[in-house]
Amino acid sequence: MNNLFQIATWSILIYGLVVLLGGVMGYLKAKSKVSLFSGLGSGIALLVAWIVCRQAAMAGLGLATLIALVLFVVFILRFLKTRAFMPAGLMMVFSFAATVVFLLGLLANGGVVT
Repeated sequence: MNNLFQIATWSILIYGLVVLLGGVMGYLKAKSKVSLFSGLGSGIALLVAWIVCRQAAMAGLGLATLIALVLFVVFILRFLKTRAFMPAGLMMVFSFAATVVFLLGLLANGGVVT
């Protein structure tokens, strides 16, 4: 495995924990059950993707890429609705960065990017 793929793999874990903790923080600050459930669900799904990635690299990284892309779209819509950088704008940027890192990891693992 190359370094780019390893970075992408470990980024799944970091991104998953950030999403999970973000959902908990959304609940604690605003009593938003939607934030809690979506953050927990997405965070757990990302952690599962990280575990899968340890056994089946392309499947786990592909799942993480899909989740990050969906979250990117969700946070774009949320940002457009609220026009508030915190938390929607920040998570939009973070989700975009995660999607790019995961895509590069997929390409690197496929031998396209070294």
